[in-house]
Amino acid sequence: MDLGIEKRRALVTGASRGLGRAIAAALAADGAEVVAVARNRDRLNELVAGVPAGSGTITASVCDLTDAAAIEGLAALLQRTDILVLNTGGPPPGAAADTSDAVWSKQFEAMFLSVVRLTRLALPGMRRRGFGRILAVVSSGVIQPIPNLGVSNALRSAVVGWAKTLANEVAGEGITVNCIAPGRIATDRVAELDQARSSREGIDVRQVEQEARAAIPAGRYGDAAEFGAVAAFLASPRASYMTGGVIRVDGGMIRSV
Repeated sequence: MDLGIEKRRALVTGASRGLGRAIAAALAADGAEVVAVARNRDRLNELVAGVPAGSGTITASVCDLTDAAAIEGLAALLQRTDILVLNTGGPPPGAAADTSDAVWSKQFEAMFLSVVRLTRLALPGMRRRGFGRILAVVSSGVIQPIPNLGVSNALRSAVVGWAKTLANEVAGEGITVNCIAPGRIATDRVAELDQARSSREGIDVRQVEQEARAAIPAGRYGDAAEFGAVAAFLASPRASYMTGGVIRVDGGMIRSV
């Protein structure tokens, strides 16, 4: 299927690894001109070097999303952006009751305010062109809270509320706003969480993985490329009537309807 995003300009945050990297690659594979944003220049350069000939392009831009001034430095790029993918790093695991004010403040800056700031800079250009796609990568925890991920469950749920509100405000201007909720996708982040549970409970990490797979009707972890493919569709003109939603990519793991 031709998604119709050839030459569309995209900006993907958290693109140096995991889901962000997979989304950047999927958009470029369909011909988009992608700016990949992250803090790690070496990983970004690896992503850029791996773009197949004949597809779209990926260029790297180093930025710390906890720094408001650094986000302002992306203003010129954001004003030209048709597709904005808001992918923030995962916070440290921990119980909601035990999280300090300092951690809440730091993660609110990184996971929520950065999303708001990036979008605020991108929206005027999208409005002028009458086209925009805003995708926020959240978590299955916004639907079914994940034990020991108190900060993630809370702040990503805040992003969902913000995104739904914004979606209603801009729907008549050719701009869609959606959230994508991954289940257990085989990324470094999920491997780190599995290892953290292994250490916390004193069980082998292979047992952690086996129990996780048993709770997924598909019987396996997802591949990051599968997640990227869904994001690329939502970023396309083909998905023009989909907005304000939380789209699950979880192999059936979330039990609620």
